[in-house]
Order: sequence, then C-alpha cells, then structure tokens
Amino acid sequence: RNRNLVMASSTLRRSIGPGILLAGACIGGSHLMSSTTAGARFGFALVGLILLTNLIKYPFLRVGTRFTAATGLSLLEGFQQRNPLYLPLYLAVSLVTGTFTIAAVSFVAGLLLTNIPVLSAQDPYGLSIGVLVVSGLVLLLGHYRALDRLSKLLVVLLTLLTGIGAASLLIRGPIGDVAASWVGADPSPWTLANLAFLIPLMGWMPGPVEMCVWPSLWMFSRARDTDHTASPQEAGFDFNLGYGVTVVTAMFFVILGAYTMYGTGDGMLAGTGVAFAQRLIRLYTEAMGGWAAWVIIPAAFAAMFSTTITCLDAYPRSIAAIQGLWKGEDSGDASPGPQRRRFNVWMVLHLLAAILALVLAQSTGLTVTQFVFGAMTGSFITAPLFAWMAMDTINSSLVPEEHRYGPLMRGLSWFGLVFLSGSSLLFIANAFF
Repeated sequence: RNRNLVMASSTLRRSIGPGILLAGACIGGSHLMSSTTAGARFGFALVGLILLTNLIKYPFLRVGTRFTAATGLSLLEGFQQRNPLYLPLYLAVSLVTGTFTIAAVSFVAGLLLTNIPVLSAQDPYGLSIGVLVVSGLVLLLGHYRALDRLSKLLVVLLTLLTGIGAASLLIRGPIGDVAASWVGADPSPWTLANLAFLIPLMGWMPGPVEMCVWPSLWMFSRARDTDHTASPQEAGFDFNLGYGVTVVTAMFFVILGAYTMYGTGDGMLAGTGVAFAQRLIRLYTEAMGGWAAWVIIPAAFAAMFSTTITCLDAYPRSIAAIQGLWKGEDSGDASPGPQRRRFNVWMVLHLLAAILALVLAQSTGLTVTQFVFGAMTGSFITAPLFAWMAMDTINSSLVPEEHRYGPLMRGLSWFGLVFLSGSSLLFIANAFF
C-alpha cells in the first residue's frame, strides 16, 4: 500500500507544471497593479467582484488541460477540428494582443527594478528591454525545462513573500477604517465613471481567457520532459493547484493595498511609471517599516518577471503551433524539430516587436496606466469570443462524453459568457455613447 502511495505521489509530481506556469503568467499586472489599486482605492469593496471574475473564468481557462488530457490533442487542434474559423480568429487576436501584453508586463518589471538603489538612476525602458532579453535567452537556451523550473521558483517566492507581507499587516492592523469598506466604500466603485478601472481589473483577473490554450501546449512539453503523460485527474489537480494560488495571491495583494493605502489610493497610478513604482514601494515601507522593502520589491518583481517570461513563451508557442497545423507538418505540440525552430523564430519576433512597442511608448510619453490598462481592456473585450470557443470545443463530440462538462460547469459557463458579454457591451456603450 505504501509503495502504491509513493508511486502515485511520484506520477502526480511529474504532472505538476502547466498549472503552475499558468499561475506565473496570471500573477502579474492583474494582481500587483489592479488588486493592489482595488484595495487602495476601495478597501475590500471589490473582493466580491475579484472572486466572481475568477469563478466565471474558471471553466474556460480549465478547458485546455481537460481537453488535452481527455483526447491527447492540443486545444488548438480541437479548435481546428471543431470550426474552421476558430484558428484564424485565435491567431489574429494573439498577433495583436501578444506584442502589447509582453511589452506591458516587461515595462512594469523594468519599473520595479528602479527601486533597487544601484538601478534607481537607470532608464526604466532600458531595464524593461533588459528583462525581455534575459527572458528570451532563458527560453532559447533552456527551452521548456528552464521555463518550468524558473516559474515554479518564482511562484513559490512571490506567494510566500506576499503572504508574509499580508500576514504582517493583518497582525499590525490597517492605517484607516478599512473594515467599513466591506459594507460601503467611500468613494463607491459602482459607478460608470469607474468602468475604466473595473474592466481592466476583470480583463486580467486572473488572466486573459485566451490563456486557455497555453496549459494545453505546455502539457506536451511537460510530458516529454518527465516521460509521463498526465491523466485527466492529475491534469485537473495541477490546474486547480495553480488556479488556487492565483486566487490566494490576488487576496494577498488586495490586503496589502487596503491595509496600507485605503483612502489614499486615488493617485496611486498617476504620474510617470517610475513615480508609480517608487510610490508603491514607499507606501508599503511607510506602513510596514523599512524591512518591508526586502519583501515587497522581490515579490513584486518576481510577479512581473514570471508573467513576462511565460507570456514570451506562450504567445510564440501558440502561433508556432497554429503554423504547424496549417502546414500539416506536425500537430503543433512543441516537439523537437520544425516546431521548435518555428517557436524560436516567433519568440525572437515577439521580443523585437515588444522592444519596438517600448520604444514607441517612450517616444509618445505613454503612462504606465495607459500602457498596461490598455492591454487589460483589450483582453476583456475579446474574452467572450475565446470563452465561446473553449466552451463549444470541450462540450463537442471531439471529447468523450465522460470528460465533457456536466450540468454545473455548463451552467457556470453560460453564466460567465453572459456576464463577460454584457460587461463588454456596457463598457463599449459607455465609451462611445
């Protein structure tokens, strides 16, 4: 019996990877910027919306690992077989959003490095480009194995550090009457004027819906790396573990913002990017003590670097896979050979395009809010499209009936699709009319 338990534990451990990579991609802008700002501006008033957004996106983001574990195909192959329009739509949006997302998250990572004394006088755009180059070298030289090991380290590090920061604040107590925000925050977040903040918050909370494809592709690389193909149960555990980490850390960042900045958060995102990054750290250290810099700076940078490197891997990986499927050369599962060469080409192209986007942002004087929240908003507006594609594919005849969604998950999927579509239409109507 003990031997069976050890074997089960070993195979489960070899299956853990894609879900943690998803967590590394998610715990970035949505947590560090949106969750912290939500706590700073509105206390705990938006906790319900954050949890609801994580809930309604769960069935869509879960599709990738579930589909691949049940069928042995990548979700992109599922899209191709389910509807001839799905792959072109996914490719078109990925080509546009990928560059700006990678540039946006690397920009925030570079900004955070200015809090390190020896780098404080450096150009943040130069630091952001440095982050991109380092990420690209890790992926080119180390491939999936380096990404897997590094992301696990970063996710553990940022979860522990933000947990320590949140726990210390809970023990110490808030700076203001943040408890009252559970009943009614002042100012209230529930106004049309705040849609410009609420929509980006939901856009990357915990991540864009297009991420549903990424764990599916990572599963093939993980299987080759460990010589073990995850069962549906193991893949489900891995995804739920990673997803749980994203939800918990989102709450940590809300606590950090609410307990240190509630009542003073309206101007948090104002000014230059450097001002935002340094203001963020200063507010923490003023509330928690100088020691907090040793916790918050590494945690914040770990969050943004893990997002940068996973996005720099995932977008090119998806596009290379689609290219392989269309050419009929392979199944787009990241196998060595043509697929890896295509990935390297697309990764370098995305890196160069992201650098160009950073240069343009610097020349036009874009603020950190405009840069990052613009990418978040675009992700939310396209979310209903990817949500429908994911839901339609997992419940199709491509999937054995026992692995399709049951009544509860189907109901949650339909609720989420209606919520995402309605919110997007409300935002568009409010913006134009």
